[in-house]
Amino acid sequence: MSEPLAGRHCASGAEAALQPVTEDPEWVAIAQIGKTRGNRGEVTAVALSSKPERYQALQEVFLFAPGGPAGGEKFQIENTWFHGATLVFKFRGIDSISDAEGLYGREVCIPAGQRITLDEGEYFESDLIGCEVVDRRTGESVGRVTGWDDGGGSGLLVVDGNLLVPFARSICVSIDPAAKRIAVELPEGLKDLNRP
Repeated sequence: MSEPLAGRHCASGAEAALQPVTEDPEWVAIAQIGKTRGNRGEVTAVALSSKPERYQALQEVFLFAPGGPAGGEKFQIENTWFHGATLVFKFRGIDSISDAEGLYGREVCIPAGQRITLDEGEYFESDLIGCEVVDRRTGESVGRVTGWDDGGGSGLLVVDGNLLVPFARSICVSIDPAAKRIAVELPEGLKDLNRP
């Protein structure tokens, strides 16, 4: 689960190229740690939210590592900032390159109750996964959302693992995450275009 990317019909998707470490619905991934930066224990991260202000208010987060503790490991934040487009974290007690190297690849998570408030027309990726996609014209099921691909301007819904549906207002015309339903008006030939 991750936070939204602004300016999209659908909100999330940055982690589509990343392998989630935790899929526990109690946690929300807001970043994934990359390489070290500087020599004071700072680390770069891939931001999974396009709302940069969300990082400024952070005081503590939980880092999840493959094979690590189920609840993650709690870290206090000394500082966060953006260096250009790169998010940088400085965690309390991580004061050297050696300390920071051990954090590579971990997901930076917060409890789900601390997710940010969405603007109208934004959705959490995790709320879209599992939604039934229905052709609005025929009422027939196209399939279920099984993933997200951030490979296009508005992102792509992955339906049944192989159909890519642009998540644009002109195609996804009605979205009801609570009912787990997305009504679509697919362009002619789309089903045949991007199936393997």
